[in-house]
Amino acid sequence: MIIDDVHRGITKNKKRKRIGRGPGSGHGKTAGRGHKGAGSRRGHSSRLGFAGGQMPLFRIVAKRGFNNNAFADKVLAINVSFLEERFESGDTVNLDSLKEKGLAKGKFDLIKILGDGDLTKKLTVQVHRCSKGAEEKIKSAGGSVELIG
Repeated sequence: MIIDDVHRGITKNKKRKRIGRGPGSGHGKTAGRGHKGAGSRRGHSSRLGFAGGQMPLFRIVAKRGFNNNAFADKVLAINVSFLEERFESGDTVNLDSLKEKGLAKGKFDLIKILGDGDLTKKLTVQVHRCSKGAEEKIKSAGGSVELIG
């Protein structure tokens, strides 16, 4: 092997392509612009997002817009049946007691009690919201509902 062959053709500063300098250069006559049409003229540039006549990506992908879910309050919904399972008669149901019993996990802004299930225990419920059905079941069992904040 000749050591000179290893470095042949590798240059530190690559020369720019000189177009339009005659047939001997390999880039003469049309200077790499093809024949006729807008692309051969000076000053031509294609529109941003133009995909050569194919359906552009920004028209294929569905529109995206404003959605209020990011700003809506995250509500923790708990059914009356869970209160029946986890709490004893005479207990107070609030944020702290729900966390202790493992019913309030994760991040949320409001607590709401829903009326699915039956309740036989007398409970004092301190929550942000309560459905009418749940409120009736809690009161009929001898408990009370206090709405906070």
